[in-house]
Order: sequence, then C-alpha cells, then structure tokens
Amino acid sequence: QVDAVRVYVNSSSENLQYPVLFVVRQQKGVLSWQVPLIFRGLYQRTYNYQEVSRTLCPSEPTPETGPSDQIIFVDVSSMAPFNIAYELLVTRLENFQLETNKAFNFTASPSQPQYFLYKFPQDVDSVIIKVVSDAVYPCSVVSVQDIVCPVYDLDHNVEFNGVYQSMTKQAAITVQRKDFPGEQFFVVFVIKPEDYACGGSVPSSIHGNVNRTWNLQRMKNLRVTIVPSIKKSVYVQAMFFSFLSFLSFYLGSVVVAFVHYVRVRRKASAGRLSPEDGSGIMTSSHPIAASTPEGSSYGAIDESSSSGGHQLSSPERGPPAGSDTDSSVEEESDFDTMPEIESDKNVIRTKVFLYLSDLSRKDRRIVSKKYKIYFWNIITIAVFYALPVIQLVITYQTVVNVTGNQDICYYNFLCAHPFGVLSAFNNILSNVGHVLLGFLFLLIVLRRDILHRRAMELKDVYTLDYGIPKHFGLFYAMGIALMMEGVLSACYHVCPNYSNFQFDASFMYMIAGLCMLKLYQTRHPDINASAYSAYASFAVVICLAVLGVVFGKNDMWFWVIFSMIHVLASLALSTQIYYMGRFKIDGPDSDLGIFRRAAMVLYTDCIKQCSRPMYMDRMVLLIVGNLVNWSFAIFGLVYRPRDFASYMLGIFICNLLLYLAFYIIMKLRSSEKLLPIPLFCIVATGVVWAAALYFFFQSLSSWEETPAESREKNRPCILLGFFDDHDVWHFLSAAALFFSFLVLLTLDDDLDAVRRDKIPVF
Repeated sequence: QVDAVRVYVNSSSENLQYPVLFVVRQQKGVLSWQVPLIFRGLYQRTYNYQEVSRTLCPSEPTPETGPSDQIIFVDVSSMAPFNIAYELLVTRLENFQLETNKAFNFTASPSQPQYFLYKFPQDVDSVIIKVVSDAVYPCSVVSVQDIVCPVYDLDHNVEFNGVYQSMTKQAAITVQRKDFPGEQFFVVFVIKPEDYACGGSVPSSIHGNVNRTWNLQRMKNLRVTIVPSIKKSVYVQAMFFSFLSFLSFYLGSVVVAFVHYVRVRRKASAGRLSPEDGSGIMTSSHPIAASTPEGSSYGAIDESSSSGGHQLSSPERGPPAGSDTDSSVEEESDFDTMPEIESDKNVIRTKVFLYLSDLSRKDRRIVSKKYKIYFWNIITIAVFYALPVIQLVITYQTVVNVTGNQDICYYNFLCAHPFGVLSAFNNILSNVGHVLLGFLFLLIVLRRDILHRRAMELKDVYTLDYGIPKHFGLFYAMGIALMMEGVLSACYHVCPNYSNFQFDASFMYMIAGLCMLKLYQTRHPDINASAYSAYASFAVVICLAVLGVVFGKNDMWFWVIFSMIHVLASLALSTQIYYMGRFKIDGPDSDLGIFRRAAMVLYTDCIKQCSRPMYMDRMVLLIVGNLVNWSFAIFGLVYRPRDFASYMLGIFICNLLLYLAFYIIMKLRSSEKLLPIPLFCIVATGVVWAAALYFFFQSLSSWEETPAESREKNRPCILLGFFDDHDVWHFLSAAALFFSFLVLLTLDDDLDAVRRDKIPVF
C-alpha cells in the first residue's frame, strides 16, 4: 500500500501584493504555491483562492529499502511588512489507491485538485477509467499521468503530461498496461476556473474584481470507477463477426447464381434457352410484345392490326439506332409521312407519348463508352481524394498520441477500443462492410456485363431491339463509390471532428447522385448527363458542403445565398427534365434565358390557356420534387441547422427516394411486373434502411458541441462488447446500400422480352 500526504493551507489575507509562500521539500521533489492562489482565465481575468489543498507526490517503498519514514520540510514565508495569519494542516490519505470495479467518491475545486494511484492487476491488460458527476459545471479535466514527480495537477499545467480530456458530467479514458512500464499510473482531477471550454458562458472581456475570492464556490462532486476493458479474444471475435457477416452475402450470391445456372441448363435441355438467359436481359427465346393497356396515361392503342408491319432488324444492321421508324407513337404524329423528320431528336422528344425506342436511337457502342467514363473518372477522383485524406488522418492520430489531448477527436469514449496506434479501432473495423459489399456488387455487375457481351457477339436481334439498353458504366461507378465510402468513413473515424466530417459524407453525395442518374438513364439512355458534367456538379455540392460547415452556423448571408442557389437549381433542372433536355440557353439574354423561357411556358401553358400540362406525369413528379426542395430551402433558412453536411445529405436522399417511388409507381401503373428478386431487394432495402436509420439517430457524440458536451452522449457497447450503435449503423447501412443497388440493377428485368417501342418513358 502506497502512503500519500495532503497539505491544506488557509490564509485570511487577501493582499495580492504580499502573498504567503509555501514550499514543500521532499526526497525527490519540491512543490510550491502561494496564498491567495491566482488562476487566470479568458481575457486575463483573475480568480483568487485563499484555501489551497495539494497532494504531495508519494514515495513508494522499494524491495531493497523496505518501509521507511518520509521526511517533509514545509517552508512558509512572506514579504509582507506586517503579520499574516495562516492555517497549515498535514493529513495522511486513507484512500489514495483506487481499486478495480470499486467506485470512489470525492470532491475537488480549482485550488484543491485531487489525484490517485492505480495499479494494474496481474490478469488485466487494459482498463477504462469512468468518471461521472451529477452537475454539469464547473468544467473539469481528467488526466492520466505516469508515476513521475512533480504531478501536474493545476489548471495551467495539467496538459503538460499524460493523456487528458475535459469533462462536464461524464468522461472515460482507456488505458493500456503496455503504455506504462511500471504498470501503474496517477489519475488526476482538475477543476477549471471558467466553464467556456466545456460549453459554458464566455466571460466578459472586462476584468472583474481582482480581489474577489472564490474558495468554495466551484466545488464539484465526482465519482471514479476503473473497470477492466475487453480482452484480446474479443478483438478476434469482432473481426471474425465483421468479415463472416458480409462474406455470407458472397455465399448467398453464389447460391443464387448456382440456382440460376441449374435453371438455364434445364431450359437448354428443353430447347427453350435464349441467347442471354440469366443475365437479366432475356427470359424467353420468343419475346412477348407486351403493350401498355388501353386507357393508360401513355396513350397506347391497340396495334393488333398493324403489328404485322413490324419487321425485326437483321443482325447485320448494327446497333438499333433509328430502327423503329413505324412505331405506334409515330402513327399518331403529324409527321408520319415524313420519315426524315424522325431523325431530328427535337421532333422526336416533342411527342406527347414517348417510348424507349425514341430515346435509345444512338449507337449502342458510343453510348456504352460514354457511360464507361463514369467508372474511370470515379477511380481517378477516389485516388486523388483518398490519399491526402489518409495522410491527414494519420497526422491527426499522431498528434493525439503525442500530445495526449483527447479533446481533438470526438469518439464514443465508453466504447472506443484501441488497436496499435488507432484509438477507436471498432469504428474503423465496422466499415469493412462497405468495401466487401461494394466489391461484391462489382462482381455481380461484371457477370451481367460478360453475359451481355456474349449475347452481343451472337448478334442476336432480340438483344438489340428488346428490353432496357444495357450500359454498365454507372453500375461500376456505384460499386467503386460504395467501396470508397467505406474507406473514407474509416478515415473519418480515425479522428472524427469538425474539420474532417466531409470525408465521411462526400461519397454519400456521389452515391445518391449516381443512383438518381442511373434511374434516369434507364429510360433516357440517349439524354443522360455526361460524366464530366455530373462529377463537376458533385464537386460544386462538396464545395457547398464545406462552406456550410464553415459558415453555416451563424452567418445568415450564407443561408440566403444557399437557399437561392437551391431553389434556382431545382427550377433549372426541372425544366431540363420536363423538356427532355431540349431547353437551350441562347439568345442575347443567355444568362437568364432558361428561367425566362420557363416562366413564359408556365404563363402560356398553365395560366393563359389554363390547359392541361402536355406531360402530366413528369409535371406531377416535378411539382412534388420542387415542393420538397423548396421546403428544405425554407427549413434551412429558418432553422439554420448546425450539421450542414447531414442537411445536404438529407436533401439528396429525399430526392432519390422520391424519384425511386415515382419510378416504381409508374412502372406498376404501366402494367409492368416486379420479379421476385427485385421485389425481395425492395423489401430488404426498406427493412434494413429502417433499422439502420434507427441506430443512426442514436447520437453518441457530436462535433457541433464542445468535447466535454459531446461526452455526455457517450454510451457503452451494445454488440459483442465491442461495437456501439454507430458501428451497427455502419453494418446496416452497408447492407442497405447494397440492396438499394440491387434494386436498380434488377428492377426492369421483367422488360427483357418487351420491344422497346412498347416500353413507356417516364
């Protein structure tokens, strides 16, 4: 048992010109202070304390010398020309050494700090120091220091040594045996003279009364408990769980592929095998010309009398661009006697009822190469984006390890398990799902791509003229984006803080944007955005996100500008979507041309003529979409949410969900089917996303607040004693994104045997 001595002094003198000086000399060190003891705060404010209590650095008996008496000299002096009364009390501490799993209560103040000794038990390699208090203020600091004298236990020097973190109501520090060769350490508790560092009010810049004494006005009751942390076997179990959970998706994919292979072999033996059966392209060797039911919004008519006029293109004709020149839509056109006009895309896209054949007229090979650019560009972006990020977070982690300042990173300290140089390995490991499932999605897309190429090599006419055109570039880009989301989320969680949150959100913006582009590309393959314009738009979004994080907290001007940009961008995009990309900015007033023309069309078509919109379905979607986006803009302008990055992400996700719901509704309205696999993926997506969002909103930390306030939200682990709520969010969100991608990949497999001039565009 280690003995410790505590010295208490008190002086009635408030004269700062002639303080009483106390010097304590021990065998291995000297400790000195004055009374009144002065603490300096923000703006050089001073706080005076007449009562001071300090614990002397203990001397532990060695095996060579054995127990011995401690000799302590206390020198008291003052330069005052008059007598000063003081009180001196030296006591022996009965509970200086903390015990494992046993709570200890005590009181501290700025002039009466406390520290205690802890020794690692033989079978414990890591412990968690948990400190709680019923009161938020005064602000305090918890420090872990090696057994070295002097002990830094005052506000101005507690940060000089060891590991420390600020605290309001809760703090937790994980300590490993390997970091302390002596297998013991001091736990130091310091109360700060001001509360602004913990989120309290900022003191006035005007100096207060320098003679004011504080003494017992900032006392804080604390309770400390030291509990063993997890063992190495838990790390192994957590790693196995993380990898096996997602490798099971690989097994499921193999099972589905095997079942499909068996079905293909059976069809082959029965003589019903299609050229590309199983790739999501063809399901029958005899395509069914399924037309839209009579009376639907797409105006399809019964073509039984004219269906015989359709001639299948020959394989030697090449890509299907311009192949369907006698579709039912054309028969309703005023220009059906002038086939040369059909080559003008502006004329084609002015049809009231568009079909997929109208928007898939370009050379398939050229369009496919155009979408492959998405894949190569995102790889380039990922490399240039990830390398500086990795370098930066390594620097952050190094700074944390060297300085011991645990206020730099916003971990869930009650469930932060270190591994090597990493402070919260569990938050990094839980992102492995994004990488594994992103790679699995790439393999699934690659399989479909290979089967599609084989069918194209056969020059099969059904492959050319039936079903949704197969362009896989965006799918490859989505798979890479999912993998990079895992990598960058792991980088963010190396040291989560205010400065690097955009690392975690950047590729989420890109994933949402790519999904919307892919959904639009499905029935608009010829007029979708190019990779260059799409990624340029994502770059603008990320720039706005960064500006929002920096200026979005208190600057009203930023929210006004952002809301205007948001609303104008929604209107501009709506006009382009409504008119199928035929809106051009030209003329002398090109800067405002698109908006002026949009206003003119709104006036002439909707107000002046009071006519029914030409494209009703698109109009309904765009009206709802604009109402949603305007609501977001108004909400941001009124409430100015502090978490701007999540606000931006919410805008993207809501728009994606709105478009996906519209697409599925219109698909069902057009008498199209949902096959079992996409139906299962839709249900799985909804269920997993609901569960994931539940854990996402279980806030465990917040870099919008001070580090001490953030720790009030910390919670213990909930899964395997290793993962917390946010780790479960990582697991579930990875699965949810994977199922979401599969929905987009398989949603229109039911159209593989339908002629493109029978597939409506919406």
